[in-house]
Amino acid sequence: MADNRLARDMGTREIAQRPQAWKPPETLPTPAPQAGWVFRWVRTSLLGQFDPTNTSAKFREGWEPVKASDHPELQHTPDGSLNARFKDNVEIGGLVLCKAPSETMLQRDAYYAKQTNAQMEAVDNNYMRQSDARMPLFSEKRSSTTFGRGTK
Repeated sequence: MADNRLARDMGTREIAQRPQAWKPPETLPTPAPQAGWVFRWVRTSLLGQFDPTNTSAKFREGWEPVKASDHPELQHTPDGSLNARFKDNVEIGGLVLCKAPSETMLQRDAYYAKQTNAQMEAVDNNYMRQSDARMPLFSEKRSSTTFGRGTK
C-alpha cells in the first residue's frame, strides 16, 4: 500500500500554490521600518503651488523630513523637478517623507481620541435632552456584526 504514494518532497507548497494576481504598484514607496519611529508623507505643494501652511503645521506637530541618505531603498524615485523644496530629502510629487517619534504620535492619537469622545458625548447629551418619559428616545451604543447565510 505504501508503494502507491508519492515521495513527500514531490508535494511541496510551491507546486500547489496559486499564481499571484497582478495588482498595480504603490504610488508612494514604503520606507524600511525603524524602531521608535513612525513615517508619513506630508504634502508640500498642491496643484503646483507650495503649501507652507500645511508643511509648517506638520513640522510643529513633530514631523521632521527624512534625509534621502538615510533610506537608500527610496533613492531610485527622487523628485527631479526644479521646484523641489527639500533637495536632500525624499520628496515625490509634492509630498515629502517625514518621521516622528512613535511615543509622540501615540500621545497625539490619544489626544484626538479624547476630543472625538467628548464631541460624541456632547451630541448624545443634546439628543437625549429631548427625550420624554411618555415616549423615550432610544440610543444604542453597541453595534454587532453577524456572519452567516442571512435571510431566505
